[in-house]
Amino acid sequence: MATRAALPQQQRAGAAVGKPKPSDGRNRRALGDIGNVVRTRGVVNEGKPVPQVTRPITRLVRSFEAQLLAKAQAAAAANKKSAIVLVDGAKAAKPAPPRKIVKQKASATEETVIEISPDAVEDKTQSETKENKRASARKGSSRKTLTSVLAARSKAACGLTKSVHDIDAADSEDHLAVVDYVEDIYKYYKLVEQSCRVHDYMDSQPEISDRMRAILADWLIEVHKKFELMPETLYLTLHILDRYLEVKTVLRKELQLVGIGAMLIACKYEEIWAPEVNDFVCISDRAYNREQILCMEKLMLNKLEWSLTFPTPYMFLVRFIKAAASDKEMEHMVFFFAELSLVQYSMITYCPSLIAASSVYAAHCTLRKSPLWTETLKVHTGFTEPQLIDCVKALINSHSMAAESKLKAVYKKYSSPDRNAVALLPPATKFSEELKISS
Repeated sequence: MATRAALPQQQRAGAAVGKPKPSDGRNRRALGDIGNVVRTRGVVNEGKPVPQVTRPITRLVRSFEAQLLAKAQAAAAANKKSAIVLVDGAKAAKPAPPRKIVKQKASATEETVIEISPDAVEDKTQSETKENKRASARKGSSRKTLTSVLAARSKAACGLTKSVHDIDAADSEDHLAVVDYVEDIYKYYKLVEQSCRVHDYMDSQPEISDRMRAILADWLIEVHKKFELMPETLYLTLHILDRYLEVKTVLRKELQLVGIGAMLIACKYEEIWAPEVNDFVCISDRAYNREQILCMEKLMLNKLEWSLTFPTPYMFLVRFIKAAASDKEMEHMVFFFAELSLVQYSMITYCPSLIAASSVYAAHCTLRKSPLWTETLKVHTGFTEPQLIDCVKALINSHSMAAESKLKAVYKKYSSPDRNAVALLPPATKFSEELKISS
């Protein structure tokens, strides 16, 4: 390679003579007022002057060039290749056409032309790509390992053993399933349900009987189906109704109004699009007007101290159904028994989690599932078979009388084909023999 000598930069004239020449686009000063323009001096190539070139060079470009140069030099030294050729007046042989990077020196009269072998650049690029892949793989495996460790610790703290099926394994990547905290959440539900439990209040209601409450509950289930509301709304409605009747004496003529107020509150709490007050006026055949319903809603909220967050049987049902590995028919059967319990006043003596577990057990008996109660269900529900027997008997007895009862809202609802007509299945009246539970 011929030696290139640097020439001094041409000086601009102090004043232009005549009209200035139009810029050819290459010598135009870009962002000159910022001061980030560096001009390279013209060099002579075989005796011919090279046109002056102005190019913007930022700190980022300089840093990148320096890093690239250092890495290329190290790679060339390791491979014993002539990767860098410094041209200072002598010629050097190159194995391949090099890529040139011009680096300005402090001297105003000389330049150093650095030639980098394309092989070194290619080796560097491949090495960086492999390193990035390894880093990504290590990051992914670390995240997966951390999640599995947290889940394992949570399961171990809850007493889950290898013999118990991990019902949350399929939802490990679902953030809404909160797999790492779901067991703690249901432990909290189990604690809170005792403080929110409704006690026997019928003796304190002189004008209301358990039969009247059953009629109201049956009507509310029909309204719930008519409005196509969420399942959570129905269970919350009945719980608000019972809690209010427990602390407030209600006249017979106002009992339906209390039921409407309870459903209106539950709809506002659970539904995205709650029914309007006029809808309840129409559904009650205008027995009450808008002002009466709103007044009852305010009265109930104040009496309950605006406390509406408490576990209902539905919260436990979704968890226990998952633990039972239920299919669609099994799921409908469980909800059939759970809604039968809403109509019966005697079922308020059982806590919500016990009603949910008993509904699963009664569904197993009716569908003749085997085994009736697994270790997984025992761990996740917290109940053994003997603890469920009394509640299961009451649920199966309700099923056997549902076809002849005058209150048929639940029976008709679950006799439809879209719910697998589970109400039409023969009840497990001989479940005592099938359970084989020693007294």
